Amino acid sequence: MKKELQLVLSPEEAYDEALFQKTVAEKSGLSSHKNLIIRTTKRSIDARSKKVKINVTVEIFSGQNPEPLINSGKDYPNVKNSEPIIIVGAGPAGLFAALRAIELGVKPIVLERGKDVRARRRDLAALNKEHIVNPDSNYCFGEGGAGTYSDGKLYTRSKKRGDLRRIMEILVAHGANEDILVDAHPHIGTNKLPILIAELRESILAAGGEVLFNTKVTDFLIEKDSIKGVVTSDGEKISGIGVILATGHSARDVFHLLSRKNILIEAKPFALGVRIEHDQKLIDRIQYHCQSDRGPYLPASSYSLVQQTVLDGKQRGVFSFCMCPGGFIVPSASSPGEIVVNGMSPSRRDGKFANSGMVVAVELEDLPKYQKYGPLSALVFQQEVEQAAWEVGGKSQVAPAQRMMDFVNNKLSKDLLETSYQPGLKSANFNDFLPEFIAKRLAMALPLMDKKMKGYYTNDAQIVGVESRTSSPVRIPRTKEGFEHPQISRLYPCGEGAGFAGGIVSAAMDGERCAEKLIEKYAKMDIGSA
Repeated sequence: MKKELQLVLSPEEAYDEALFQKTVAEKSGLSSHKNLIIRTTKRSIDARSKKVKINVTVEIFSGQNPEPLINSGKDYPNVKNSEPIIIVGAGPAGLFAALRAIELGVKPIVLERGKDVRARRRDLAALNKEHIVNPDSNYCFGEGGAGTYSDGKLYTRSKKRGDLRRIMEILVAHGANEDILVDAHPHIGTNKLPILIAELRESILAAGGEVLFNTKVTDFLIEKDSIKGVVTSDGEKISGIGVILATGHSARDVFHLLSRKNILIEAKPFALGVRIEHDQKLIDRIQYHCQSDRGPYLPASSYSLVQQTVLDGKQRGVFSFCMCPGGFIVPSASSPGEIVVNGMSPSRRDGKFANSGMVVAVELEDLPKYQKYGPLSALVFQQEVEQAAWEVGGKSQVAPAQRMMDFVNNKLSKDLLETSYQPGLKSANFNDFLPEFIAKRLAMALPLMDKKMKGYYTNDAQIVGVESRTSSPVRIPRTKEGFEHPQISRLYPCGEGAGFAGGIVSAAMDGERCAEKLIEKYAKMDIGSA
């Protein structure tokens, strides 16, 4: 017998496993039955009222074994001797494109400019401790891309991009906790992502695919408006039936290469601002309506804020981005001479601080002075802001910072708060170096956000800058139905770097679909049953 229930539980009832089993058995009316199997299928936190509730959907099985929770496993065919496709970039889009190609009987050759996850750690340590930026191995470049060393948030609104459940199941099959199939806002954690990414790579290699590290693409092999392959930095030419370009949003050299070769690209709106750091206990008190701490059962709370601003007759949104509960801020520059910050959290989200990007929507009409750069206009603007932050920070990875209310009041902070940002902070007035329209809109929005989260606007929080890699400032166009570049055949722009995804899951789904489209057209294979 199988029974499904939708329950509203207290945090203790939901997260204390023994109490959860007892409570569900009693509420189901099956507590007298022996050997009950209780399985959670959905779980979300409702903190809208003063008493926090947990909404849970459960399945109860009595006298029968449940079907497996996941259908996607690690059983891939061997494609060692199959025709190859080239995938540039080993982020979520590239890795999932490779796995989908294997399922469809095609051999993926994944080219990654950076290092594998283990070797990459040494460069991240040098970045944090010695302020040395390796342009090919950093928080943006290397196995797994920018998503490897991140919170591992798996929430996406892009339901139409592909099979969301399938992506989650593949992640579970490669080591992610099954909770990601249940929680409304799932995450993996920066401490667990590297192991998972390495498992994805092992599946590719075991099936006969190739993953080549320290292999930077510097040119394309193009004949009669059709891409035949790529050229690497050591001069090697690698050919395939098509190229999936999944380089991520920070591969500026690739955007410049496309521009030099007169391959169609477009400037794209993005968002730019700062990262704001609060004490996690303050955010918990606001969100969970608690007097002291959140207690032993509730996870570190998060928030999502949006505030519209009007400046010079133009309305732009100011919004939180990549909120990291119990996390830390990291240096995410991908070239020397720039400051970029990002946030991440470990799986337990048990750090002292909460941080989130707080960014302003940047439209192309906001950048009249940069129009001379054509499709690279937004990229050049982004880069100049990062270089200005580097100058202000003292020409190292020490980041400029300012207390929140001091920023709004255009006042240099006499002292700064404790921070999670390892390279260190330097007091600076962001009004002196942020573009004026960015600084003014942030200053307009922050006090108003206090009406939505009473206590959020405080001088016991500080801004750290700059948060500039929210999405790609360039779009590599593709056809709506076929996903192929409209000018260069067999070229498939993919993921965040091409402007078609915004996170781990949406990038993974986009990678799968690009692989399907390429293989359907050029490998002449029937993918309907795969």
